Order: sequence, then structure tokens, then C-alpha cells
Amino acid sequence: MTTVITGRELEEARAAALDASGWGTPFRIVQWRNACFWVLVLGLLAGAEQLVEFYRRGVGAYGTGLAVGAIAFGLYTVPWVFLLRRHNRYTSLPVRLFVVAFAWGVLAATFVMALHANSAAISLEGKLFGHGWIGDWGPGLTAPFTEESAKATALVLLIGLAPRLVRSPYHGLLIGAFAGLGFQIAEDVLYAYNSAVESFGADQTGAALLVVVGRSVTGLTTHALFSAVYCAGLMWLIGRGGSAHRLRGLLLVAGAMLGHGLVDCLVSMGPALGGGLGGLAALGGLVLLSIASLLLLRLTFKLALPQERRWLRDILTPEAAAGLFTEAELTAATGSRRDRRAFRRSLHGSYQRGIGKRVLAAVRRLARQLALAQGGSTDEVARAREEVFRLRAGG
Repeated sequence: MTTVITGRELEEARAAALDASGWGTPFRIVQWRNACFWVLVLGLLAGAEQLVEFYRRGVGAYGTGLAVGAIAFGLYTVPWVFLLRRHNRYTSLPVRLFVVAFAWGVLAATFVMALHANSAAISLEGKLFGHGWIGDWGPGLTAPFTEESAKATALVLLIGLAPRLVRSPYHGLLIGAFAGLGFQIAEDVLYAYNSAVESFGADQTGAALLVVVGRSVTGLTTHALFSAVYCAGLMWLIGRGGSAHRLRGLLLVAGAMLGHGLVDCLVSMGPALGGGLGGLAALGGLVLLSIASLLLLRLTFKLALPQERRWLRDILTPEAAAGLFTEAELTAATGSRRDRRAFRRSLHGSYQRGIGKRVLAAVRRLARQLALAQGGSTDEVARAREEVFRLRAGG
């Protein structure tokens, strides 16, 4: 027996998807009656004050190393931002959310929370286990708890500031990545500055550039990655967005902390292992951990994306049912990279493939306008529909 889905049911499914995803809901940073806004303001101000105080005394003597680190890691941030923005493609979040997360990672998470928490925890561990134990195991058994928790506070604050917008594990993944990136850049600049201090100001540029090279390579699979996995897991753990996969969330949170701890242990124990086989073992361990971390991130993406695609498909299905575009185009616009590749292969010739690519981009723009209009009819929605129709006609 064939079930016939009416247009009204499709519109109701669209409304439900828009409500569940929060897509199109406006976001205001300034919220005078929201306690999370004041926590954000105080945290950023305190972080800025701590940053200035940290560098103030040594900037005269070691300013070159600080400047080299700040400029190099500032440039290093640019491709990261483009990469992360590219993944904000389904029920996309406003850019201001990512700016807040990044700023919180740079200032509050680093200088207000993690630096003080790490120092206090390692001091206590030194009294309990001795300084030799701290050198080998202190960072690996401290940073996963202090630093991942500090970065995740960006997500908690943004849930409080935008409860209708931050709804899914995929949202948590992106916000966590930006918070982790901010933390990572702040920490990397700090390492470059410390290298100039440890060399007593001699060849500050060379010392800072060595840090830039090393931290740029290892940074590909550290803070931004672990924070993305941790925050996605946290969204599942608290059941955000109607998700009931709390065990999955707990495992991802634990996996991010475990990976972070193992990396820090290998880095801190590397000098103790010395050269030769010990050094090769440490390097091999870091390579294997990097691969495992990338696989963990890929798994997190794979688990988080289906909900986003379902929401996007529900929003666009009434348009396909009305004949604006085909089922194949709907599947490609809302599906995976494999779906888009299969759609392109179904077209003949470079001209048709170019038209198909522009049609999919126009369909996604239509989805965004529908979200901003909350499923209603506006001039922007009408223009987006006309653009899809024009491109499909070969325009």
C-alpha cells in the first residue's frame, strides 16, 4: 500500500525542522537581562587584563619573539577559519557565534582558566608525587581535564545566549572547533614568547620560528580537533536537540580527553626517551595518535551530520514536491560528498556539470532564505526560487 504525503504534511515537516534546528533565528550578543552575557563580558575583560599583565613585563626585552609568534600564528589562523567556515553549510550558524567562541578561547579559556588551573593542579601533584613524576605525567594527566573543560565553557555560554540556535551536536562540533582554535593560537603565541625568554633574548626570531614550525604541524591534530569532538560529545551527553545518545556523548568526551592526554604525555616524555630508538618511538607514537585523532574526528562528523541533513531535506522537500527542482538535485544538495559526486557524474559534459554545480548552490541559498523567513514567503525567498528556476533552464 502506497502512502501519499500531502503538501500540508510536507509544510508541517518543514516547520518542525526549522523549529528543531533553530536555523534562521536571529542572534544578539548584547542581552542585558541574560546572566550569560555578563559572564561573557567579565570573562573577556579579565582575560584581556591577564594577557596584558602576562606579556607587559617582558615585551621590552622579548618583543621580537612575541611579534614573530603573533604574526606567524595570526597568518596560520586564516586557512583554519576558511576550513571551518566551509563546514558551516547545513543549518548554518551566524558568524558572530564563532567570533564569540574564538575570542573566549583566546582570552578567558586560556588566561583566566587554563593557566591558573594547570599551575594549581601541577603544584598539588608535585607535592603528592614529586617533581620527577610531574615532568613525565603532569601535563598529560592535568591538561585534558582543565583545558578541555575551559574550552567547553564557550559552548555552555553560547547555549545560554542562543538556546534556540545552538541545538545539535554538529553545532557543538563547530563551536568547539572555533573555541579550540582560539585557545590553540593563544597557547602557540605564548610558547613562541617563552622560547625567546628561555634563550635569554638571543636569536629571538630563530627561536620563535622553530616553535612556529613545530606547533603548526602538531596543531593540526590537537586543540581545535579535541575541542570539536569534546563539544559534540557534550551536546549528545546533555541531550541537546532531542538527542538520546548520551552514551555516545560520554564516549566521545572521554575519547577527546584521552587523546589529549596521550599527546601531552608523549611530548613531555620525549626528551627523557632521548635519541635513537626512544626518540623514534615517541615520534611514531605521535604520528599514530594523530591518525587516530583524525579518525575520531571523522567518526564524530559521520555521527553528527545525519540530523543536519534530515533538517535540511525537510526544509527543501516542499520545493522539490512543487517541481522547482528534481529529487536527484534535492538528494545532492542535502546529502554527502558522495551524493554530490554521483550527481555530477550523472550529467554529461563540462557545461552541464557547471550548471548542475550552480543549481545546487542556488538550492542551498534558497534553503537559507526559507530559514530566515521561517518557511514564509518573502521577496528574498521569491528571488531565490527564481534563481533556481533560471539556472535549471540553462541560464
